[in-house]
Amino acid sequence: MHKEQQTAGRTETLSRWDHYADKALRGDRLEMEEALTVLRADDDELLPLMQAAFRVRKHYYGRKVKLNLIINAKSGLCPEDCGYCSQSIVSKAPITKYPLLEKDVLIEGARKALEMKVGTYCIVASGRGPTNRELDQVIEAVQTIKEEMPLKICACLGILSDEQAVRLKDAGVDRYNHNLNTSASHFAKITSTHTYDDRVRTVDQAKRAGMSPCSGIIAGMGESEEELAEMAFALRELDADSIPVNFLNPIPGTPLAEQRSLNPRQCLKILALMRLICPSKEIRIAGGREVNLKSLQPLGLYAANSIFLGDYLTTEGQEAGDDHRMLEDLGFEIELCAL
Repeated sequence: MHKEQQTAGRTETLSRWDHYADKALRGDRLEMEEALTVLRADDDELLPLMQAAFRVRKHYYGRKVKLNLIINAKSGLCPEDCGYCSQSIVSKAPITKYPLLEKDVLIEGARKALEMKVGTYCIVASGRGPTNRELDQVIEAVQTIKEEMPLKICACLGILSDEQAVRLKDAGVDRYNHNLNTSASHFAKITSTHTYDDRVRTVDQAKRAGMSPCSGIIAGMGESEEELAEMAFALRELDADSIPVNFLNPIPGTPLAEQRSLNPRQCLKILALMRLICPSKEIRIAGGREVNLKSLQPLGLYAANSIFLGDYLTTEGQEAGDDHRMLEDLGFEIELCAL
């Protein structure tokens, strides 16, 4: 009798996750209680849950993986007070600070990306938003890159004017990133110098200019499970094409330096949730991947279909060769041109 009960329990679990995958593949939205069930899944159910997420991921992306590379085009010198960021005005982290990199340096970074089999080159600059002079530098670099290399260009420069957004699009910027970072209900605990609505407006602005919208989260900043689910639903509503899922890497000298890290199994459940709620979107494992997922990094790609190679903004990432070998070991295929 006991064995029969165990078998029935396993069947019920498999049916639940398969039911969620079926809903995602039909385009139906999970309910809040279903989303919380994913985040609260028993660790014994982790592999069936990831298999369900993989069903959805494979339907839309097969076994392909998109690779991304960041260049920290302007470091520090930021007037915003984001509690997670080593570049913010309230951070005491000992980072290198410099103004916007010259055109030739940005172009050389793109060549490096191409050598690493990267499809999307991400030009990221600190600050509330770019000056017109800074925008001119980025635009000149983007125009040359697009002429010479088969790369998708993603820019992340902060809040833009309508005119600036159009200029970036006309220059050849394919995608614009502006993360929501956290839920509307948790936002004020993380940042006070701008609002959640400011971030939503910026993503909508990128859409209006004709750029592909990219927006994601930073998990592990003290938010509740309900707030994590709220983020996933908000990104579905925002219709972001690409969703970077960052996991907080607590940096000494920042207000969140002592924040407790997530465990690897929680990170996998968050990735599975993002896939099930935003089934057709590019789910990208981003900052904090190495220190949070640890040895379970490969499992994350059964839900996500995209990762960053190399270093992040002010923290180090895994060696690109190690990531290439990880993908080979998984039997996944690098999407050499992500256009």
